[in-house]
Amino acid sequence: MTQARKLILSTLLSTAIVVGLSGCAAALVGATAVGISAATDTRSVGTQLDDQTIEIRTITALKGEDRLDNSRVQVVSFNRAVLLLGQVSDSSLRDLATHIVRNVEGVQRVHNELQVAPVISLGQISKDTYITSKIKAKFVTDEMIKATDIKVVTENAEVALMGIVTREVADHAIEITRNTNDVKRVIDAFEIRR
Repeated sequence: MTQARKLILSTLLSTAIVVGLSGCAAALVGATAVGISAATDTRSVGTQLDDQTIEIRTITALKGEDRLDNSRVQVVSFNRAVLLLGQVSDSSLRDLATHIVRNVEGVQRVHNELQVAPVISLGQISKDTYITSKIKAKFVTDEMIKATDIKVVTENAEVALMGIVTREVADHAIEITRNTNDVKRVIDAFEIRR
C-alpha cells in the first residue's frame, strides 16, 4: 500500500472515530467521499491538492479583473493544466483570461476554450449537467475506460475531457462522447500517458 493511501485511510479512520463519537453522520459521509475520490484518482494526493489550489487562485485572479465581470468563466485544473470554458463578449477578453491564468502560480498549461458569445442561460446550464451525467454513466459501464481517470466538463453542449490516459483510451472516450445525444463538440484536453 502506498504512503499516500495509508495516509488517506488513517485520516478516514480517525475522522470516522471522531465523527462517530460526536454523532455527525453527514460529516462522515462527506469525509468518506473525499477520501474515496482521492484514493481512486490517478494523480498523487499532492497534485490533487495543487490542482485545488490552482483552481482557487485562478478563480480569484479572474474575479479580480473587472473587465471580465459580464463573462461566464469555468475553471478546471487537472495535473496543473487549467481548462477555461465559458463565454466572453470579445476576443480581447479571451486573450486577457489566458494571460491572467498563465501568471497564476503552479499553472503549467492553459487550454482556453472560452467562446466569444452571450452568456448561456440557466436552462442551458441544466442541459449541460444532464449531458455530463449521460457521458459519465457511459464511462462507468464501459470496460475499456476507468471512469475515475477522466474528468468531464460540459459548457453550452461542448464537452471537455481531461485526464491522464493512453491514446487508445482517449480516442475511445472521445468517440463515446461524440456519439452522445446533444453533444455539439468534444474538446480533447487529455494528457497522454506513455
